[in-house]
Amino acid sequence: QLQASGGGLVQAGGSLSLSCAGSGRTFSNYGMGWFRQAPGKEREFVATISWAGGNTDYADSVKGRFTISRDNAKNTVFLQMNSLKPEDTAIYYCAGGATGRSTSRHYEYVYWGRGTQVTVSS
Repeated sequence: QLQASGGGLVQAGGSLSLSCAGSGRTFSNYGMGWFRQAPGKEREFVATISWAGGNTDYADSVKGRFTISRDNAKNTVFLQMNSLKPEDTAIYYCAGGATGRSTSRHYEYVYWGRGTQVTVSS
């Protein structure tokens, strides 16, 4: 199971740090990702990280502002979000892949956690 946390309400330009804790199985050998879904929009890729953290990738819309990281000893993945914009408002979901690779393709993820709401006010 995956559980995302750390969402909340923040003003534009602010920061939030999301966490995704795994339980019931270890995710340390698998690529992990963050996705988001805004009201009325489709789910979109945000960031991904390979099993050892050596490879990361980001959506163009968040590059330079968001940072994905992981602590395999704690079975946890993080998403540090800086310089937040109103368009970042969405429910953020973490996901666990089927392999150790990082990937932006949602269909390559097997495990999905409950999301956490991020709201950025202008």
